[in-house]
Amino acid sequence: MASDGARKQFWKRSNSKVPGSLLKAAPKVPTTPAKAKRISTFQEFESNTSDAWDAGEDDDGLLAMAAESLHTDVVMETANRVLRNHSERQERHKRREAPGPEQKPKPSAEPPPVPSGDLRLVKSVSESHTSCPAEELRKLSWSGIPKPVRPITWKLLSGYLPANVDRRPATLQRKQKEYFAFIEHYYDSRNDDVHQDTYRQIHIDIPRMSPEALILQPKVTEIFERILFIWAIRHPASGYVQGINDLVTPFFVVFMCEHIEEEEVDAADVSRVPADVLRDVEADTYWCMSKLLDGIQDNYTFAQPGIQMKVKMLEELVSRIDEPVHRHLEQHEVRYLQFAFRWMNNLLMREVPLRCTVRLWDTYQSEPDGFSHFHLYVCAAFLVRWRKEILEERDFQELLLFLQNLPTAHWGDEDISLLLAEAYRLKFAFADAPNHYKK
Repeated sequence: MASDGARKQFWKRSNSKVPGSLLKAAPKVPTTPAKAKRISTFQEFESNTSDAWDAGEDDDGLLAMAAESLHTDVVMETANRVLRNHSERQERHKRREAPGPEQKPKPSAEPPPVPSGDLRLVKSVSESHTSCPAEELRKLSWSGIPKPVRPITWKLLSGYLPANVDRRPATLQRKQKEYFAFIEHYYDSRNDDVHQDTYRQIHIDIPRMSPEALILQPKVTEIFERILFIWAIRHPASGYVQGINDLVTPFFVVFMCEHIEEEEVDAADVSRVPADVLRDVEADTYWCMSKLLDGIQDNYTFAQPGIQMKVKMLEELVSRIDEPVHRHLEQHEVRYLQFAFRWMNNLLMREVPLRCTVRLWDTYQSEPDGFSHFHLYVCAAFLVRWRKEILEERDFQELLLFLQNLPTAHWGDEDISLLLAEAYRLKFAFADAPNHYKK
């Protein structure tokens, strides 16, 4: 007969108690049935239960098992690579500034190296004639999507386009036809009494958007008005809310890149783009924006409960990861709602340049629940990024003014990559243990 040791579970390496298990008494010969004694006090429960902290060496084994079960290799590798590359660039910059013998740089015949993930993404999206696995596409897109394939990749990541290449043309045609059927059916009602307030608010908000050189072009204004009005009519639970208008811009800009020669879309004259191309871009923008809003619609329903909850979670998270910053804001009576409401409402679009928003959304669309869940950790990393400046401010007005006008005009892809790497580190530490940041 096998010994007791042979029947031990694989993680049980010693005779120490298993965390959470009841202490077993010696077997007794059954006598007359008796009602089990109920544990009535905490002391009795404690004496009959082994504590997790008393598990001894088993604790290390359990933690190792938990770490092994997390499927995070790709993103962790990307985050570490970003931080490592940043450090190497800083070192090279210091060496260049240091005085030394003059050396002429050797001419290079090769173009700058392109990250391998970019090359694989181009190949998988543009050259593949079979279905591209969604999980593989997300892994390749997390660290940024090359501009030539970004439009089709966003359509795939948002779920607007099917993975099967053969089905895409029919799907695009059907969805574009469906959108313009909505226009024909609903858009004339914009001046009716029941809808005129919604349309008036949209009409007022669009000129306030950026980039102004693009948005204020009459054709673009008309497109945005139609997209926002149709979405509001078809989603009466929330209707149109200020902030939704900003979410149209990144999709429109990315999809327009396929059809213009200018490097920057905001410098392009949209009136020169063929009408049928603009129609396709408008329909694609509407459907992709709708897919995004489906995941965060509680941000825009009555009283905006989604935003209220996320701001509260941000406050609790920051109190754990950087207590001095949290305490400094509290001491100067700065409430998180006063600056973070806009971060949640506009998905940081008013805080960073449009080019940075596009790069940010590459990763958001690669993350599960990126616009709702992962955005929380990005906001936490974004706030802590300015800890030095925050702690130096000693006045409520100056502190709030700084938080509402952060100096990010010069930011580029590297800044966003560092922000995302830090956000992923926070997510890795807290997402699977939400009680760690609850008070």
